[in-house]
Amino acid sequence: MIKNERFFAFYVLILLAGLYIHLHADITVPMNKSFREFPLNHGGWRMESESIFSDEVLRKLRPTDYVVRKYLKPDHFPVYLYIGYHSGGRESGPIHSPRHCLPGSGWFKLKEDKVSIDINPNKINLVEAVFQKGDGKELFLYWYYVRGRTLTNEYALKLAEITSSIVQRRRDSAFIRVSVPFESDEEQAFSSGTEFIKNFYPVIEEFLPL
Repeated sequence: MIKNERFFAFYVLILLAGLYIHLHADITVPMNKSFREFPLNHGGWRMESESIFSDEVLRKLRPTDYVVRKYLKPDHFPVYLYIGYHSGGRESGPIHSPRHCLPGSGWFKLKEDKVSIDINPNKINLVEAVFQKGDGKELFLYWYYVRGRTLTNEYALKLAEITSSIVQRRRDSAFIRVSVPFESDEEQAFSSGTEFIKNFYPVIEEFLPL
């Protein structure tokens, strides 16, 4: 009798899970404001150029909104910023991991570490990675953003998305990447990149929903 009850409970759970997946739909979470309003000048940094993705790239990445810019500041290395926001709706695609995209584009990873930056009252967790392509080297500082949390790996990102989907019917997330090309002075590249993040992190939070 107990065995039959267990089988019955198991099939009920399977049925409920199937109904949930079939009927459940995540809501589309809008940004606080469009990246068109992202500042051209801030904290001594000024935008030098801005890039627009091709239709082919947009079909692959499927961000809800994005910004790709190059910023300059005197006595600092040039810094490249990419932010891709994914609203969690049906039109929004998943975030693509740089661990797969960069090697697939011809980049060779030289190092990778997890670090943190203190920006009172926040502590940003991020990945510090150095890649090389041909003779050029580039420092990448990146993290995933989910409702105010900064995550450093795809598994934590997926877990956060699934939890938010079940509890609040939302899977919105963002990918933030700061990159700094350099020849030999990796320390200066890191200093420029982290200073940029400290200056711009409060600005970035103004655009992303909690």
